[in-house]
Amino acid sequence: MANVYAVGVGPGDPELLTRKAERILRRVDVILAPVSNPAEASVALETIREFIDENRQKVIIHQFPMTSDRALLIPAWQEAAALISCHVASGRDVAFITIGDPLFYSTFIYLLRILREQWPDIRIEIVPGISSINASAAQAGIPLVESDEKMAVIPATAGIEQIAAALIQFETVVLLKVKPLFAEILELLRRSGRERNTLFAERVGSSRQKILTDFAAISAHSPEYLSLLIVKQPYSF
Repeated sequence: MANVYAVGVGPGDPELLTRKAERILRRVDVILAPVSNPAEASVALETIREFIDENRQKVIIHQFPMTSDRALLIPAWQEAAALISCHVASGRDVAFITIGDPLFYSTFIYLLRILREQWPDIRIEIVPGISSINASAAQAGIPLVESDEKMAVIPATAGIEQIAAALIQFETVVLLKVKPLFAEILELLRRSGRERNTLFAERVGSSRQKILTDFAAISAHSPEYLSLLIVKQPYSF
């Protein structure tokens, strides 16, 4: 039987792909690339194009709706899992590519559960990738945590109350998916005196990368979906 590979392709820079990821992507038969909007290019696919041969390999773009409505998401997950299983049953190795890491806020997590439950005989190998958090910190040259410091990673959509609590409890707070609550988050950071200790990163590793540490510049910016904030305690910056 063929294999399924969940391949983390990193934040968007092809040079941040691991050697293992490149090796697997060059030889698999099918590559499944997720998108939230079919009118937009797959960031994961654009990251790996130089490593694949689209004349030999089958590339499939599969839409996963950008919504929290599970009534819409579950059919998309089921369809993708069934598609993967069909190719594997036909003897084709399949790579599901995802930006960042396959087990860190990735769509593949849901496919993994379905595949394990409905097709338990399929062999699945997970290839880790560099997260946008690590890449952002590297670009800015700031430590994420040191010594006995603690770090929290929170989807900003969890709400201002949880973000405020994390700022009290953790030396480093990483906020993902900041776009919907961007103005509220910035106001919270002003009130808590964290203006000088905030890093904004957007599309890190790509040609559209933006790294900001000046709070006025951060406040004037309109973030895209692929953006995050790293907030440190004052003494750490």
